[in-house]
Amino acid sequence: METKYESSVREIPYSQQAVYNRLSDLSLSEQVRDQLPEDKREDITFDGETITMSVPPVGNVSIRICDREEPKTIKYETVESPLPFNLWVQLLPITENSCKMRLTIKADLNPFVRGMISKPLQAGLEKLADAIASGTYE
Repeated sequence: METKYESSVREIPYSQQAVYNRLSDLSLSEQVRDQLPEDKREDITFDGETITMSVPPVGNVSIRICDREEPKTIKYETVESPLPFNLWVQLLPITENSCKMRLTIKADLNPFVRGMISKPLQAGLEKLADAIASGTYE
């Protein structure tokens, strides 16, 4: 059964295009590593299209960009994951120098798994949205 999780909307004090440019090139996301706790920095790698991270107790999870609609949407899909899912980043302009962002995850989950991971997945999505919203996009 397909389940959808959405973050709350975050305002980002950078233009829609600047945020899109950074998020649609995963090699630029390497700079995010410095914002991670020191013990987590080795658990994540980036290249131009893919992010791979170690997620205890699940193991490695890799996502790659599968679609872009400049400057408003970036879609990611799992390449390696015990739980396949899709992630969308939606960006809408507010002003010339600010935009709003929402994250959406869609996954096929059976009722048992959904019951176990819904709260942690929603919390993780909100943390990811916070991290993206607090980034620098210059």
